[in-house]
Amino acid sequence: MDVALYNSSDQVEWNVFVSNAKNSHFMFHRDYIEYHGDRFTDFSLVVRSEKGEVIAIIPANISNRTLHSHQGLSFGGLCVKKNATIHSVLDIFDSIINFLKSTNLVDDFIYKRLPDFYTSYPSQEDLYALFKVGAKLYRRDASVAIDLRRPLPMSSMRKRHVKKAVKNNVLFCEDENLSEFWLLLTDVLRSKYGVGPVHSLSEMNKLRKSFPGNIKCFTARKDGVVIAGTLVYETADVVHTQYLASGVSGRELGGLDFVILELIQKYSSIKSYFDFGISTEEEGTVINEGLISQKEGFGARTLVHDFFRLSLV
Repeated sequence: MDVALYNSSDQVEWNVFVSNAKNSHFMFHRDYIEYHGDRFTDFSLVVRSEKGEVIAIIPANISNRTLHSHQGLSFGGLCVKKNATIHSVLDIFDSIINFLKSTNLVDDFIYKRLPDFYTSYPSQEDLYALFKVGAKLYRRDASVAIDLRRPLPMSSMRKRHVKKAVKNNVLFCEDENLSEFWLLLTDVLRSKYGVGPVHSLSEMNKLRKSFPGNIKCFTARKDGVVIAGTLVYETADVVHTQYLASGVSGRELGGLDFVILELIQKYSSIKSYFDFGISTEEEGTVINEGLISQKEGFGARTLVHDFFRLSLV
């Protein structure tokens, strides 16, 4: 098999492969990876069979002689087809390692693995391959998600907040224009943490235009004003709250809880998981107690995002 760096001439094949892989995400599409291409030095890999067919890809970037999969994405790793076997994946890993060593550009490989509940078929061949090549687990983030097929009941506190929103005539809306929500999100993040959103409004508008069926915004409005909301990422089986925000009025009126319950009900019959994302800090060593407690109040429970490090020297 042949391993090579991604080239713009591979774009069509890459995107088709992403659409058909058993363990991929729309974030691995080149239109998503490249929206922030100026921030990263791309080092994505394409693996081909002897016949020239793409059999695996890794979205990746390189920084300070370390290969990351990919720092601009929530997770990544090796994407393969449904028919990939354990032996083929072991061979792919060996070929990738040999290629990386041959470049003399990479000392370490950081492998940020796609969580299993995003896969369309059993996909832990990479976990076994990582074990075989001596990669070490060095970080584990705690994420929480609701199994929409077998949901747990909401806590009494979350129910009270929703009732307050209903009583105060808070309305649930899907917003085509992100401006109001982004203003709220930016104010909340800056007042709480002193930072802005990872994406700018123009970047997110560009991404929404490229992925209209995958990126959506839902808000709670009181008298026409956005008081809380979320931007969600949809995949075939998962809906993920990429951003959550609630202003002062939203907290007082239970606006965010109201939005989340509406979304749980909306997606309960068409998705398998409602993913709230990680609730850990400092590379997984510290749990944000308030954040994870709020999410668990909706019946979400823990699934992990694993990071592995492989030394190539």
